[in-house]
Amino acid sequence: MGNSERALESSRGSNSVSTGSSALVRGLSEEAEMNKRRRVKLIQEGRYVAEVDVELLEDETGWSPYLSPADACKLDDVRDALRRGDIRAASNLARVFELRPVASQ
Repeated sequence: MGNSERALESSRGSNSVSTGSSALVRGLSEEAEMNKRRRVKLIQEGRYVAEVDVELLEDETGWSPYLSPADACKLDDVRDALRRGDIRAASNLARVFELRPVASQ
């Protein structure tokens, strides 16, 4: 069944992936130079606002700047805690403030 000549074509060395440990794409094995900047992200849920300290990572890719996975999870955890009304849990990860309306004069 099938085309036996085509099967032979696809098994030639130029169409196969090496089983060696070298990098498949040149330059991926080297770490890119990365800069880190400390920033404060604000999260508002209801009448609460949290200031969360995070690091923005900058490199030569088109995705820069971005958060580390740990900082992204931290932002999600603070947001979830505020939504649940668990101010204590949010306060363990960030500075939490309560918003109050200013009386008009």
